[in-house]
Amino acid sequence: MNGVIKQLRPFFVWAGVFSLVINMLMLMPALFMLQVYDRVITSRSLETLIMLLLLVGAALVFMAYLDVIRARLMSAAGVALENLLGPRVLAHMVRRGAMPGPKDNYGLRDVGSLRAFLSGPGIIALFDSPWVPIYVVIIFLFHPILGAVAVAGALLLLAVAVINERLSRKPLEAMQVESRKASRFAEQGMSNAEVVGALGMADNLSRGWLRLDREALKLHLDASRAGSVIFSTSRFLRQFLQVLMLGAGAWLVIEQQATGGAMIAATILLGRALAPVESAIAGWKGLVDARSARARLDALLATERKGVPPTELPAPKGVLSVERVVFGFRGQDRPVIKGASFELQAGELLVVVGPSAAGKSTLTRLLVGLWKPMSGAVRLDGADISSWPRERLGPHIGYLPQDVELFAGKVSENIARLGEMDAPAVVEAATRANAHHMILRLPQGYDTPLGEGGAFLSAGQRQRVALARALYGNPRFVVLDEPNSNLDADGENALIEALSKLREDKVTVVLVTHRSKLFGLADKVLVLRDGAVEKFGTPAEVGAVVHTRAVARTSAVAPSHIGSRI
Repeated sequence: MNGVIKQLRPFFVWAGVFSLVINMLMLMPALFMLQVYDRVITSRSLETLIMLLLLVGAALVFMAYLDVIRARLMSAAGVALENLLGPRVLAHMVRRGAMPGPKDNYGLRDVGSLRAFLSGPGIIALFDSPWVPIYVVIIFLFHPILGAVAVAGALLLLAVAVINERLSRKPLEAMQVESRKASRFAEQGMSNAEVVGALGMADNLSRGWLRLDREALKLHLDASRAGSVIFSTSRFLRQFLQVLMLGAGAWLVIEQQATGGAMIAATILLGRALAPVESAIAGWKGLVDARSARARLDALLATERKGVPPTELPAPKGVLSVERVVFGFRGQDRPVIKGASFELQAGELLVVVGPSAAGKSTLTRLLVGLWKPMSGAVRLDGADISSWPRERLGPHIGYLPQDVELFAGKVSENIARLGEMDAPAVVEAATRANAHHMILRLPQGYDTPLGEGGAFLSAGQRQRVALARALYGNPRFVVLDEPNSNLDADGENALIEALSKLREDKVTVVLVTHRSKLFGLADKVLVLRDGAVEKFGTPAEVGAVVHTRAVARTSAVAPSHIGSRI
């Protein structure tokens, strides 16, 4: 975050310059009152009054203009911050979201919190606050007693601000944590809306969310009560101090130690001096939110890979080597993958079979480099796939997960992996996946909108579009996890034809399946059981009996949802 803030330094420097001029012009009303009381009234000079009015009016117009420019400048700083951080934070969120464990989808919200703070009044109060002692010094020039009142007032409001920090910071930060828990629970409910609706779980979901949200509401109430007391106290002190300043000035006028103009000018300056402190107290929640957001973004960006970019490797040919790979989830005693080892030559097709919860889906994620092994390595053409930069490796890999995920947009945009549209390449990928004619039968063909998550397509259509996306750009290594789980007979025949073409093109393919119909395409078969490689070799070496047992036990060993998770 320090590097990002350095890039925003020009915005802050110019905002500071504008704040300097604005606060200098803020002295004009006080000087005007001083001149009116001490010169115009005593001299009864109408010409002097008109000139003063014109000068002060012009100064205030210029001040308002600079205030608008400063506000726009800080809004531009907020936009620049989002442009700098947004893509990086989203990339980190995607990378961490692909890793096992709890997901945190609030990085972009933290960026939004910082942008809102930079565009709001809280940052303006911080720019104006350094002028508080300057105003106090000017009040001292009118009379030491008036200066003493100003110092006492400034110290009192500063003490109130410190108390506000200590009373509200921890409840506000705890409230953010609890609110995030409740929001995550609600998001999980929305992502499983069909199950919730079909099984009548809406009331239970609401009660579960309310239990989580109740703690956040309690903390919010505690912080709001403390904040309201502090804010009311600060407002009372500011108004009382202005009255006290006016009273002290009147006493000095009576004692003929100060003029009426000095009395009024000191009162106006005191109000101006205390205004930033009061504004900061009023907007303290935004300041705490921004500070917490920066800390979280700091922690998020701390994992960013730095240093010299690795040497760019040539496009892989598809030679796969899995070397004693061990992988497990945090908090679990036993690993999911236990010392898996095997090799594939370029162009070979491997069929992976095994019962549910054997670790097949986990193995596919390791093979494409989404997850990094605890020990061992997955190598593509000799290079560790988990350390290969994703932006360079991604175009050479095709991946179809068990749970198909499409994006809102057109069919063509999804096949093109949301990149720049290359229509011939999109059609070629769909043709290789044997999905071209299916797509042409859609209402608008390749321009058919899919809706969020591909909601406008059937499960089988989504799977075939996702297969075309996996084959976009002619990748040399393709991993397919249950690519026929939602296909009908025609779709499965199209898949078999597509796999045959991939073999002819010498594309290395790893295929996870429970259906024996696809075994005839295999060059190699791997039987995975309880995370360990039980058998590996040609179909003849592994034996049809093993295939039959692996498939027969699929539905008997564990519920199907465990396989999708593992």
